Amino acid sequence: MYPVLFSTVFRHLDPEWIHHAAFRVIRAAPLMRALVRRWTAPAGDLRVRTLGLEFPSPFGIAAGFDKNAEAISGLETLGFGHVEVGTLTRHPQPGNPKPRMFRIVRDRAVINRMGFNNAGSAAAVPRIERARLSRHRPIIGANIGKSRVTEVEDATADYVWSAQRLAPVSDYLAINVSSPNTPGLRGLQELSLLEPLLTAVQEAAGSTPLLVKIAPDMDDEQLTGIVELALRLGLDGIIATNTTIARDGLTISQAEVDALGAGGLSGAPLRERSLEVLHRIREIAPDDWCVISVGGVTSAADVRERLDAGATLVQGYTAFVYEGPFWARAVNAGLLRSGWAGNAAGA
Repeated sequence: MYPVLFSTVFRHLDPEWIHHAAFRVIRAAPLMRALVRRWTAPAGDLRVRTLGLEFPSPFGIAAGFDKNAEAISGLETLGFGHVEVGTLTRHPQPGNPKPRMFRIVRDRAVINRMGFNNAGSAAAVPRIERARLSRHRPIIGANIGKSRVTEVEDATADYVWSAQRLAPVSDYLAINVSSPNTPGLRGLQELSLLEPLLTAVQEAAGSTPLLVKIAPDMDDEQLTGIVELALRLGLDGIIATNTTIARDGLTISQAEVDALGAGGLSGAPLRERSLEVLHRIREIAPDDWCVISVGGVTSAADVRERLDAGATLVQGYTAFVYEGPFWARAVNAGLLRSGWAGNAAGA
């Protein structure tokens, strides 16, 4: 049903408009939870124990889908084991001018230059608090970033402000220093800037697990430096990777690529690079350190490949556009058919 709807209707409509329309439906899903969960609940044990938490499934929705923490319960109803909300910034901001999201259907990809459009960290707090009260809820992560109006030299205070408000209500925090759509943000991945930032946010986060989300567009030396820094500071894990500014793996013409303009590329073309980064991280990091792999994940086989390569958890987003509302169900069911089992049995 969904592939027909997508090919005949959805692909011809504005991607951001469709996102908001689908979002309204997802927010309503908990109203029919008993019926929907009969279809979406995993028919077996996929629990994963990490970050001092028990995740009902290793598969979650990446930051960027639920920017304002408005559909946490709906996404759980659809089968996602964790929901990473945001990216949230200290100051509310509208993001970049529209249009700012573009499908590349032939390559199962998306280019976006959203620019952290969100209502601000403080506005998300009561929404997360309400979601936490639900008897049926996923693990909730909060992804925080730098406000566009904040100068790079003031970025640490900006992140700390958000962390102080979101850490008490979130199951984990993710520091986003890797989006290509906020000027100066990726520069924060330089170790001389990243160390004081991570240290300050770590203090603000208190006992809430803290991870850092990195870009795929760095060489092995840069990647090694960030992983070693995160380990030395005692961060709880890493999220790899964000979108890429590269355009490798696309089959559309260069003229079409140029017409789409700047922004982060996500989806199937990022699969190979994201997997490479995962392998490199696992060469450095201990087995019990949490690594969340994201980028180019579509099927249960993709998720299983990441788990077998050492990912603790796996996230997706772009394939939601192409696979439809029962995507998480299909992934969880496929993991069970493959014989994969979580690590929390008997915990």
